[in-house]
Amino acid sequence: MAILIKNGTLITASETFEADILIEGEVISQIGKNLQHPSAEVVDARGKMILPGGVDPHVHLDLPMFETVSSDDHYTGHKAAAFGGTTTVMDFVPLDSPLLLGEGPGVRSGDFKYSVDLWLKKAEKAAIDYSFHMNLTQFNDHIARQIPSLREMGIQTLKVFTAYNGRLRLDDASIFKAMQIAKENGMLVMAHCENGDVIETLTQQALANGHTSPIWHAWTRPSWGAVDSVLRVAGLSAEADAPVYIVHMNAEGEVDMLKYARERGVKIMGETCPQYLFFTEDFLQREDGAKWICSPPIRKEPDIARLWQGLHDGALQTIGTDHCPFFFDGAKSILYEGQAVAIPGKELGQYNFTKIPNGLPGVQDRLPILWTYGVQSGQITPNQFVAYTATNPAKIFGLYPQKGALLPGADADLAIWNPETRFKYGVVHSHQRTDYNLYEGWEIAGYPEKVFLRGKLIVDGVEWRGQRGDGKFIKRKEGEIL
Repeated sequence: MAILIKNGTLITASETFEADILIEGEVISQIGKNLQHPSAEVVDARGKMILPGGVDPHVHLDLPMFETVSSDDHYTGHKAAAFGGTTTVMDFVPLDSPLLLGEGPGVRSGDFKYSVDLWLKKAEKAAIDYSFHMNLTQFNDHIARQIPSLREMGIQTLKVFTAYNGRLRLDDASIFKAMQIAKENGMLVMAHCENGDVIETLTQQALANGHTSPIWHAWTRPSWGAVDSVLRVAGLSAEADAPVYIVHMNAEGEVDMLKYARERGVKIMGETCPQYLFFTEDFLQREDGAKWICSPPIRKEPDIARLWQGLHDGALQTIGTDHCPFFFDGAKSILYEGQAVAIPGKELGQYNFTKIPNGLPGVQDRLPILWTYGVQSGQITPNQFVAYTATNPAKIFGLYPQKGALLPGADADLAIWNPETRFKYGVVHSHQRTDYNLYEGWEIAGYPEKVFLRGKLIVDGVEWRGQRGDGKFIKRKEGEIL
C-alpha cells in the first residue's frame, strides 16, 4: 500500500523545504510538491516537520554487567527508540567463544562468528532495524586472521578500549595492529578513551581510604586521562593512516584534541551523548546519584560548554546515546506492557561505587531532549540536529543513503515531528524498561507524532503499532570519513 504524506516541511542535514513524500512499499519513491497517487493513504502533515528516522550509533542491549544485565533488550529498547523518533540502532557484540579463551592445543580464542550468531539470536525480537559493532577485547594471531571475516557478516567496525584493565583493554601495540588490519579491509576502529592505569590506581586508593559513594566514580576517572588517551589513539591512527571514531566524548580537552588531530589530517571522528551535554558530576552527590553512573562519567560545566561549542562549530560528528539502562532499585518491580518486571540494578552498589552497573537510559530521550534544549535554544540548527542524530551516523557506518536520508530510494524511515507539542517529560512517558528517567519533569517542546519504519506506521501518537520481529539486521558497507 502506498502512503502519501502531504504539506510537511522536510528537514535534512543540509536543507529545509516544503514538499510531499510518496512511500511505496518500504521505500520513498518520490519527493516533490503537489504529488498525487490514485490509491495512496493520505497523511496530512501541515504545520509539521518530516525528519529521517534517527540513527543511534551506540546502544548496549541485553548486556551482562556485574551481577545483572542491562534492562532493555532488543525489543524493549527498540520500542523506546521508536517512540523517540529513532528507527535504526547499532549495538555492540561482546567477543565470546564456545571454548576456553587463551592459546594452546585444544583452546580457542574469541570467535567472531560464534559471538555474532549469539547476538543475532538475541535480536530476533527486534522492533526496528539494527546493526552491530564488534568489541575487540582480545588480540592475537588467531583473532587478527578473523577480523576480515566480519565484513562478510555485514560488520565494518571494531571497538577497542584503553581502560578496563584485565577485562576489555588492549595494549597500544594490539590497537595499532587492529588499525592496520582495519585500513587494509575498509573497516573502522572505534575507541573508548580513558587511562586505565590511572583509573585502577585511583580506585584502589579510594576504596582503601573508605570512599565508596557514587561521586568517587567520577573522581577516580579523571578527565585528563580521557584527554591523553584521545591524543594517544589519534597518534596511533595517524601512524596507521587508518580512520578512528572516538565514542562518548565528554571532556573539553577531548574536543580540543579531536580538533588538533583533524587539523593535522588525522582521520579521526568524534561522538558525544546527551548526558554529557546536560549533567555535571554534582548529580552524583545527590541521594539518588547512582542514577547518573556511566563510564566515562559526566563532567563539569566547562566540559558541557565545550561540547556544545564543538557541536555548534562542527568539531564533533555525531550524537549517540550509549544507552545501557539499569533499574535504580531492582528490588521493586515496574509494569512493562502489563507485566511485572524487576531486574537487579544500581542498588547492587549501594555500599561500593565500583559495584554500581555503569550505564544510563537515553535511546528514547535523545531526539526530543536535543530538539528542545539544543535546537530551540539555538545551540544547534535543525539541519545540524538531523546531521548529528541520523545522517552522519548513517554515512560513517555504511548505512547511507538507505538510512538517515529523505531521498527517493531510501528506506521510508521517518518521523513526523510536531513542533507544537508541549508536555512535562519523565518516566511516565518513557518506554525504556527501567524505573527512572534522567529528564524527569523537563519541559518538552516538539515531539514525534508518527514514526514509520520502512513504510510501516509503528508509532501513532501514544499508540504502539510495531511488533517483535519487525526489525531487520542491516549488513553495512564501507562507511565515509567525515
